[in-house]
Amino acid sequence: MQWQAESVRKVSGGRRRPAKNKRRAEIGRAPVDTHIGEPRNRIIRTYGGNNIVLALRTNVANVTNPKSGETKKVKIENVEQNTANPNYVRRNLLTKGAVIKTELGSARITSRPGQDGVINALLLE
Repeated sequence: MQWQAESVRKVSGGRRRPAKNKRRAEIGRAPVDTHIGEPRNRIIRTYGGNNIVLALRTNVANVTNPKSGETKKVKIENVEQNTANPNYVRRNLLTKGAVIKTELGSARITSRPGQDGVINALLLE
């Protein structure tokens, strides 16, 4: 885990005197690598007592056809392209912007699976 608040050091290298101590809410998390597989989620408590759902594995996506506006829940077959990292295609990692192959055809993921817990995608032509 890494502390993600303002640094103690200034740009000049001098020390900045903090006005407050470190807070638990300022700690970051390791990235969630969402894979294709049997659905598995993790619920995490966040700032303010709220909860977020992390999708660890999933094999379905809510795919919307932009022309008709119709949305269907379809099975994900594999990852075709990922501009975030070419290695993610080999590992079948699902991230925002990745192009996935579904039963309806190719679709681009518009949600953030590691933070939203679901996969929403737009059908490509």
